Amino acid sequence: MQTEDVTIINRLGLHARAASVFVKKSAQFASTVTVIKGDRKANGKSIMSMLMLEAAKGTTIQLATAGDDEVQALEALVALVRDRFGEDE
Repeated sequence: MQTEDVTIINRLGLHARAASVFVKKSAQFASTVTVIKGDRKANGKSIMSMLMLEAAKGTTIQLATAGDDEVQALEALVALVRDRFGEDE
């Protein structure tokens, strides 16, 4: 299992579009993806689960991947969050 903490930096946080982009990226990998915020855990391949985290701008989340491509999955998802989910701000 691979883990890394990242801070959400886009203005709107983990809103519906950002969660959708995250889930689509997660689905590209065979590994399981878990997103942890405090005592809440979300399946990174489920948009509803991701939205339940209610992660606003400035929130630190932990990404955890496990499986054959866990390293690549974690690198791609960390990069996505750091790139503001592809949003301008």
